[in-house]
Amino acid sequence: MGLGLHDEKGITLRGLEEARSSEAIFAEFYTSRLVGARLSAIEDLLGKKVRVLAREEVESGKAILEAASRSRVAFLVVGDPMAATTHVDLRLRARAAGIRTRVVAGVSILTTAAGALGLQAYKFGRTTTIPFPAPGFRPVSPLEAILANRRAGLHTLILLDLREDGTFHGPKEALRQLLDAAEAKGAPEFGPEALVAVLSRVGSPEERLVAGRVRELLHQDLGPPPHCFVALGALHFLEREALEAFAGLPQGV
Repeated sequence: MGLGLHDEKGITLRGLEEARSSEAIFAEFYTSRLVGARLSAIEDLLGKKVRVLAREEVESGKAILEAASRSRVAFLVVGDPMAATTHVDLRLRARAAGIRTRVVAGVSILTTAAGALGLQAYKFGRTTTIPFPAPGFRPVSPLEAILANRRAGLHTLILLDLREDGTFHGPKEALRQLLDAAEAKGAPEFGPEALVAVLSRVGSPEERLVAGRVRELLHQDLGPPPHCFVALGALHFLEREALEAFAGLPQGV
């Protein structure tokens, strides 16, 4: 079930009811994190202890499936509970083992980001993720997704990587990675003049939205993590008006 995007208050009433009625509760925070909540706050809300699983434990599924074979179990994740492929795989293995499952939907960054910026959700193309840079590892698939979407006039939601130690990938570093990839590929469609909207802690009381050209955003305060951003496609006049009002997009750009 989805926990929301920022703190323990983002869980739905149905999710709260289901979790409280479970005999065992598991959670994972490696795909994303609730920066506004401590584990103790979640446990206080649910009235139960929560066992946090590492990536390897979720991928193996052993602990959850063994518990679910004997009793009612809840598995808590940040945001959309079925956005990660490991979560889909876990549900499929539960089905294969004869364990009934049900998804309790939560707030999803896929729609929240669009709504916060005033963008039309049906004008988004494929979502992509930018990983941390590493020696010999410079994937071009994020840039290719942006370029393909832009050719169709579509926006691109760009998620940023998270290390298991809780370190968030920063938006400025990610933008520089895209600029380097575009230069190496000879793709001027995404350059310093490209329009981007950066979201900081979307859905929280500290939410911050900043829109503008890449070259300008590289020198602005973009707020605290976690971040995501949108590479903007063709803008409807209402989208442009919303970006000016809610994210400070300069008029006339």
